[in-house]
Amino acid sequence: MNPITDAKLSLVIPVFNEAENVTLLASKIHEALPGYNYEIVFVDDFSTDGTRKVIKGMANERIHLIELKKNYGQSLALAAGIDYASGEYIITMDGDLQNDPGDIPQMLHFAINEEFDVVTGIRQKRKDSLIKKIPSKIANFLVRRVTKLDIKDNGCALKVFTRDIAKDLNLYGEMHRFITLLAHLEGAQIKQVPVRHHARNAGVSKYGLERVFKVVADMMLLLFIRKYFQRPIHLFGIFGVLLTVLGILINVYLFLLKWGFGEDIGNRPLLIFGMMFILAGIQLFTIGIVMELLIRTYYESQSKRPYRIKRTSIGGKIQ
Repeated sequence: MNPITDAKLSLVIPVFNEAENVTLLASKIHEALPGYNYEIVFVDDFSTDGTRKVIKGMANERIHLIELKKNYGQSLALAAGIDYASGEYIITMDGDLQNDPGDIPQMLHFAINEEFDVVTGIRQKRKDSLIKKIPSKIANFLVRRVTKLDIKDNGCALKVFTRDIAKDLNLYGEMHRFITLLAHLEGAQIKQVPVRHHARNAGVSKYGLERVFKVVADMMLLLFIRKYFQRPIHLFGIFGVLLTVLGILINVYLFLLKWGFGEDIGNRPLLIFGMMFILAGIQLFTIGIVMELLIRTYYESQSKRPYRIKRTSIGGKIQ
């Protein structure tokens, strides 16, 4: 018995306009995993170039295709594939052939034999243009500084997850960039390993300099989720109380000036600031209470996924 080859694997691959790459990618996966028990789950994010047709033409029982009803983006495409996947270990990778399937066996060794929950790649000698490298370096630097999690390459899509960690990831918006951090917040033990990186075989990249701004915005949201998602009152309530106290102190000071020293305070801007601080503090505290109620509803309500699947197929046959 070999625990590595006996384990059921699910390779989740989001694709968008990768008709020229998917056939060769599937072939390379088959070459890299002889004797392994695996399924390849392609998630087509509403491609317009015939990607779905090419995948359906691969009449192989290992090939699964999920067709999304519209273009949701990489995060939700990954979420759909992970939800569908049935393997004990879930492997994510890009569909542009820049990740090398030949690196998967060594990553599985760390996940299975050394019992790491997540094994993530560090791309060596990246074959990308500066337009992709620069935003990636900036994003990795920001993530390390802000989150204190020393992940050298957050942008590497080649990762191996245990089933329980992958299934517990809640991917929304464009949170796929922080998928390793999300796993860390779930208590995952993470291993980083060097992996190969290839130039894009065909098609065009979907990333640009605007990625940096999206990373910053997503990071702010992630920090809020990390620290205050379960207790938003601790953020809004504290600021609300501080502003309210500051407003009250200002008004007490003005009250003493008016009634103790007989000074005119009606034209002082400080009076306006004092009232504004009190009102803003009450408003922030109220927002905190409302968000507390929303969070309780979020946890207690029926689970509902933020995407819709048009159809699934195995070996080109619609299920």
